[in-house]
Amino acid sequence: MTSTHAFWLAGRQATGEDTFDVSSPWDGRLVGRVSVPTDAQVEEAVAAAYAVRDEFAATPAHVRAAALDHVSRRLVERTEEIARLISAENGKPLKWARGEVGRAVSVFRFAAEEARRFNGGEAQRLDTDLGGQGRLALTRRFPKGVVLGIAPFNFPLNLCAHKIAPAIAAGAPIILKPAPATPLSGLIIGDLLAETELPAGSWSVLPVANDKMPALVRDERLPVISFTGSEKVGYAIMDSVPRKHCTLELGGNGAAVVLADWASDEDLDRAAQRIATFSNYQGGQSCISVQRVIADASVYDRLLPRVVAAVEAQVTGDPGDDATDVGPLVSEDAAKRVETWVQEAVDAGAALLTGGKRDGASYAPTVLADVPADVTISCEEVFGPVLTVQKVNGEAEAFAAVNDSKYGLQAGVFTHDLQTAFRAHRALEVGGVVVGDVPSYRADQMPYGGVKQSGVGREGVRFAMEDYTYERVLVLTGIDL
Repeated sequence: MTSTHAFWLAGRQATGEDTFDVSSPWDGRLVGRVSVPTDAQVEEAVAAAYAVRDEFAATPAHVRAAALDHVSRRLVERTEEIARLISAENGKPLKWARGEVGRAVSVFRFAAEEARRFNGGEAQRLDTDLGGQGRLALTRRFPKGVVLGIAPFNFPLNLCAHKIAPAIAAGAPIILKPAPATPLSGLIIGDLLAETELPAGSWSVLPVANDKMPALVRDERLPVISFTGSEKVGYAIMDSVPRKHCTLELGGNGAAVVLADWASDEDLDRAAQRIATFSNYQGGQSCISVQRVIADASVYDRLLPRVVAAVEAQVTGDPGDDATDVGPLVSEDAAKRVETWVQEAVDAGAALLTGGKRDGASYAPTVLADVPADVTISCEEVFGPVLTVQKVNGEAEAFAAVNDSKYGLQAGVFTHDLQTAFRAHRALEVGGVVVGDVPSYRADQMPYGGVKQSGVGREGVRFAMEDYTYERVLVLTGIDL
């Protein structure tokens, strides 16, 4: 018998009246059964968070930092267990699941560090004009209120960490909703937070059904919403609550640009390997996975066979096997959607160079060339292990091709030239430019987010803390400066 996983309501374990099953996308086996909070329990969590908001904002920094440090240490101790849980509920290969746990360890550690130094205050002399003589302004940051964090399935631990850790560091109560397909990793964070001395009510982890979320989103006691997920859902949330503060980390169709100076055999081998790895890691289910390769004509013919060979070398199969590079997608429906998009491109004239086959929820790593600009896979985020390759003439055409997208999350530019790197930084309409590598690099402490339809606001611990707080100025009068 599979035991039922309780959820976390205002810092304590609770169960509701209903449950739902979490199944492995690899073999369909039951991974866990999760209790669903009732409407009354959701209300209890919101009321508790709202009631404790002033107390939590005033909690000493060392208390919040100690709690965050504790979670970071406990994640290290339970790395293998949690990695196997991620792999089971998400289908992520173990090698990537272990890496995800390691990143969550860092997120909580960074948050502990920021809790200790954030909000130190800035003093500003106001006697620069006669009317300000004897006046000093002191600026500090204060939480905007309770945060509603909505996390996706593709990084079920680390993206929950990116909601919870900055909120706790900033002194903002948080209600976390993990993804329905992968709630168990988020509930693990609750296990670890429950071992700390944070105020009751300052955090909850609620596996609420998606159809219950509109009411939570509209609740005036939750003034901050941090959402990671699809463009459609993200902007629907923002449109429904225009007076709330929304941080949206949405989709992308990441481009890797290989310019003419990246031309040695060693250069092209490295580019091909990085492109193949990061178009397929997580089954391509990462907002910054490589979806588009834009290669200068002078290197295209030498790069393309290297990319195809490197993609074909990716080991597919059981995500519980340490040798596996590419596991299944999160569901068979997701794989069927990818299959449909690839077939549409091939029917429109695209060349299928490798892959293009589906087996249940698994989709073979795929490379397409000569893809028409108006097919779905050219315009949307594929969120699967599919790569398109395009030939361009020169830097200007390459950068224009990157920008010819409704998305703007990150881009990678393979070049050795520093001036080109700075031109890319200026010209590319994205939230991040990675030079000498694919767009898939993310350090969890750096500002991360996009422009255009890739969202608004930034994650990265300190930057999320800024999103969760606002500046309040204190003016002191009659001060001898």
